[in-house]
Amino acid sequence: MWKRILIANRGEIALRIIRCCREMGIETVVVYSKEDEDTLPVLMAGKSICIGKAKASETYLNQDILIDCAKKTFCQAIHPGYGFLSENAKFAKKCEENGIVFIGPDYRIIEKMGNKQAARELMIAHGVPVVPGGEGLADTFEKALEDAGRIGFPVLIKASAGGGGKGMRKVYREEELEQAYLSARQEAKAAFGNDDVYVEKLILNPRHIEFQILADKYGNVIHLGERDCSIQKRNQKLVEESPSVALDENLRKEMGEMAIKAAKAAGYDSAGTIEFILDERRDFYFIEMNTRIQVEHPVTEMLTGIDLIREQIRSAHGRKLSLTQEQVSFDGHVIECRINAETSGLVKMLHFPSGYGVRTDSYLYNGCTISPYYDSMIAKVIVKGSNRLEAIRRMRRSLEELIIEGIQTNEGIMHLLMFHKNFVKGDYNTHFWEEHSETLLQWNREGNADDQ
Repeated sequence: MWKRILIANRGEIALRIIRCCREMGIETVVVYSKEDEDTLPVLMAGKSICIGKAKASETYLNQDILIDCAKKTFCQAIHPGYGFLSENAKFAKKCEENGIVFIGPDYRIIEKMGNKQAARELMIAHGVPVVPGGEGLADTFEKALEDAGRIGFPVLIKASAGGGGKGMRKVYREEELEQAYLSARQEAKAAFGNDDVYVEKLILNPRHIEFQILADKYGNVIHLGERDCSIQKRNQKLVEESPSVALDENLRKEMGEMAIKAAKAAGYDSAGTIEFILDERRDFYFIEMNTRIQVEHPVTEMLTGIDLIREQIRSAHGRKLSLTQEQVSFDGHVIECRINAETSGLVKMLHFPSGYGVRTDSYLYNGCTISPYYDSMIAKVIVKGSNRLEAIRRMRRSLEELIIEGIQTNEGIMHLLMFHKNFVKGDYNTHFWEEHSETLLQWNREGNADDQ
C-alpha cells in the first residue's frame, strides 16, 4: 500500500478520508485555502499546505498547484473526494502523466461517463434501459424543437456535461421551449464550460434511486444496494435512505443487475454510483453514472458494514475486491439528513447527537467559523434502525439533540420533515419539496408538527 497520499478537498469528506487513511497506515497531506486554515482536516492531517486565499478556482480547482504539492511532499496518490475535481478527466489524466495515482477510475472512463449523451448511447448499446430521448445533441433550437416534437411534451433539457441539476430545464409546453433551451445552455456554459445539451422525455413524479457500485481492475463488479434520494430541493438532495420502500426484492434484484451491467459496460474500476429514475408504473431508466464517492456513502456503509473509502483506495492501488456479491448483506434501515448552513459565521455552541445507531459526519467544532465561499453542507446525521419506523424515530431524536448555535441551519426543517405523514408513509417522489415545503416552513414558524 502507498506510504502517503494527498487529499485534494476540504470539509467533512477530507476528514473522512484522513480517518480512513490513518486506519490503513497511510500518511496524509491536506491542501487548504487561507479561509480553511483552522478547520479540522488541516489540524488532523499529517501535513497541511496552504495553497491560496478563498477562491476555489485558485485553490481546490487549481490542478497545477495540486500536482506540484503532491510531488513536493512525495505523495504517490491523490484522493479528490467528491465535488471539485473528483470527476474531472483532465485532472485524472494529469495525475497519470505525472506518475501520481488518481484515486478513482481511469480518466477515459470519467470522460466517457461524464458526457451524459455519450453515456446514454453506451447504455443503449448494452441493453440498459434509458429515458426516451432525442438522437444526439440538440445543437440548435430547431433540433431541440424537432426532438421534443417527436418525443412529446413534457420534456427535459439536460446539459451533457456536469451534474448537480445545472443546465437542466423542465418544459411542459412548446411555447416554453426556446427560453428554456437558451437558459439551459447558458447555465451549462457558465457551470461546466460546455453548453452542449440534449432533450429527453420528462418522467412525471419519479423516484430517484441510485445503486452503489464497487469494482476493481480485474473485472469484478458488485453492487451494495440502493439509496432512495428522491427528497430534493432544486435538484440538491436533502434526505437519503436505504432500502427504498418503492422497491420489492424482485425489482431490487433486477435494478442491481442492471447497475452491474452498466458499470461493466463502462469498464469501471472504482467506487461509483449508477443513477436511475423509477416511474409510477415501476419502470426504471438509467440517467447517469457518478464516477466518484458520493456525499451519501455513509448510508450504504451503515447498512452493509463495508468501508467504501477503504475499498476505493484498495481498488486504486490495484487490489482485488475484498468480497463477492454473495457476501454482501443488508441489515436494518438507514436514513441520512444533510445539515446545511443558511448563514456563515462563528459556531458558538456545538453538540452532535450520539447513542445507539447514530453517526454524524462533520468538520465542525466549538468555535470554528463557517465560510461563505464554499458548499453549504456542514454535517450529515445518519441513523440506523431495525426497521424504517425505528430509523425515523431515531432520526427525530438525533435532530432534537443536535445543537449548532451562532449560525442558521436547516436542522429545524429536517426535523419537521421526519414528522410529515407522506414521508412517514414512504409516499414521496422528487416533487416532495415543491409540494410540501410551504407546510414545513409554516410548521417551522409555528414551532409544531402533528406527531405521526
